[in-house]
Amino acid sequence: MTATTDGSAGASGPRAAAASTTYASDAAAPDLDGAAALAAERAVDDLLARQDPAGWWKGDLETNVTMDAEDLLLRQFLGILDADTLRASALHIRRAQREDGAWATFHGGPGELSATVEAYVALRLAGDPPEAPHMARASAWVRAGGGIARARVFTRIWLALFGWWRWEDLPEVPPELIFLPRWFPLNIYDFGCWARQTIVPLTVVSAKRPVRPAPFSLDELHTDPARPNPPRPLAPLTGWDGVFQRLDKALRVYHRIAPRALRGTAMNVAARWIVERQENDGCWGGIQPPAVYSLIALHLLGYDLGHPVMRAGLESLDRFAVRREDGSRMIEACQSPVWDTCLATIALADAGLRPDHPALVKAVDWMLDEEITRSGDWSVRRPGLPPGGWAFEFHNDNYPDIDDTAEVLLALRRVDHPDPARVEAAVARGARWTLGMQSRNGAWGAFDADNTSPFPDKLPFCDFGEVTDPPSADVTAHVVEMLAYEGQAEHPRARRGIDWLLAEQEPNGAWFGRWGVNHVYGTASVLPALTAAGMPVSHPAIRRAVAWLGSVQNEDGGWGEDLRSYHDPAWIGRGVSTASQTAWALISLLAAGERDSEPVRRGVAWLVRTQAEDGTWDEPYFTGTGFPWDFSINYHLYRQVFPLTALGRYLHGEPKPATGALARARARAAAGAARPSEAG
Repeated sequence: MTATTDGSAGASGPRAAAASTTYASDAAAPDLDGAAALAAERAVDDLLARQDPAGWWKGDLETNVTMDAEDLLLRQFLGILDADTLRASALHIRRAQREDGAWATFHGGPGELSATVEAYVALRLAGDPPEAPHMARASAWVRAGGGIARARVFTRIWLALFGWWRWEDLPEVPPELIFLPRWFPLNIYDFGCWARQTIVPLTVVSAKRPVRPAPFSLDELHTDPARPNPPRPLAPLTGWDGVFQRLDKALRVYHRIAPRALRGTAMNVAARWIVERQENDGCWGGIQPPAVYSLIALHLLGYDLGHPVMRAGLESLDRFAVRREDGSRMIEACQSPVWDTCLATIALADAGLRPDHPALVKAVDWMLDEEITRSGDWSVRRPGLPPGGWAFEFHNDNYPDIDDTAEVLLALRRVDHPDPARVEAAVARGARWTLGMQSRNGAWGAFDADNTSPFPDKLPFCDFGEVTDPPSADVTAHVVEMLAYEGQAEHPRARRGIDWLLAEQEPNGAWFGRWGVNHVYGTASVLPALTAAGMPVSHPAIRRAVAWLGSVQNEDGGWGEDLRSYHDPAWIGRGVSTASQTAWALISLLAAGERDSEPVRRGVAWLVRTQAEDGTWDEPYFTGTGFPWDFSINYHLYRQVFPLTALGRYLHGEPKPATGALARARARAAAGAARPSEAG
């Protein structure tokens, strides 16, 4: 049985999506190594051609049409929506609609209610009449799903800005939240950095409750327009849901009686907090959602559109727009130049590009210039820790992340730079900062240490995505791998990280992936880390992982895992073969010493066979993760960098961690990196 063209499972579920024709003869071909070398050469040429003259790489970061819809709604709210932007964005939104009238949040995925509501409203702004066939299908689909009342809170906030939903029917988020001390539950630093940056401006919006004149009604999106928000029973007080629902009712009462002076002071403090965190390029956190809410909040507090803060913010959002050849306009939720550049550097180096190649040296120059040497919000929990990390984006100095920092250091170590002292100093700072960001359980999260409060997820307001930043296997593994390359595999903090990883292995032998899809990604992160740290490939944990990867290899020789694996165990390790996920599986198996195994040869054959003549791979499927299941990402460079890395390691072997005198020298350079006062 073959997979359907849209990646859905059809009648037989995920195993049908994984099935295809077997190509055993390709894997058995005597010149597979030669074919792999040619494929790697083509991929190297393609990747080199993509490098910016400044030294960086950046692929498009594709998410879903809510980004485009909210961009239009922001501009409508501020009174700056122009006809060209509206036309181009509407073209992109229309082309993403499914035949049933809905919009999905990832390629081949099911329709999603909130995305469909927001896309529909955006097309109404563009002039699409509700009786048009594509609009009628969409509104019918929304009504069948329960109407606007069943959409997530963030969608209903956007509708409330235009009177399409009552502010009184939304959860309360008071601006006085900004006053809660850092030891108090639900203070703003209990939230992950992305949620924190979004919630602070939304407290102002929630307090102000603005309503702009609606250009049309949305009665067709309610199951009963006369009763758009039918009451729902409260959860029992025996559980946290019931407790926080009643807390929300109390906050509604407080909204009516809040002292004006206290509320005004809270909003001013929130505004100062927002402005202090605006990046040099005008954005907030390098991501779209905090930026749009920050602009709305500041505008409500009197910042006119000509104010430098507002002007810079709007200009930064314009830079998130990708113009297509067909005239459409797609909004990136974020941009990933640091991440893409370090991954491209690793791929090219592992593929055999000489370590002093000008492209690699230029990439290192750019990455060194991107090092963040000032403290950010992470220092709230690590006040004694000196800075020294890298962010994901062009500008996000307040929120460097541990994952990027680990991968940047791995990239820097692969290049012979003409100024080695500069590289050594940056690496020492980065390793020191990373060690100091270890959480109490021995693992690492993405942006903060010990960001594990159980309470933020319970708030009625937080019904979308992850709002905390607990440690994950993929980030922890990248840190352990980096420490191994720095000669610190025996460092007590590295050993604690390894112990945590071993305890986190799933019963099936895989590891859960937080920032990539999903168990294939998690396993691809962990196995290279364990073997780099000196674990023998005969270790039972490694053998279980190898067996699992073999069990989920598709008949065509590739690997794939659908995003539905986040909530449906039947999809774990199952899905249409993709270039990036096939590469992840190969990277895992190669690290485990399986270079000459049949699964590896079949996987390499799949990469060779599916590569285009120009050295590229096609990958419409989403293999990156913002929030597991809720917010998925198609990193357009993943389809290039990971296959090249896998082919390079197949051809040239695994890169070697520092050993002997070099390891001792690097360990001395990072001595004192994690003093108790720095690591909590």
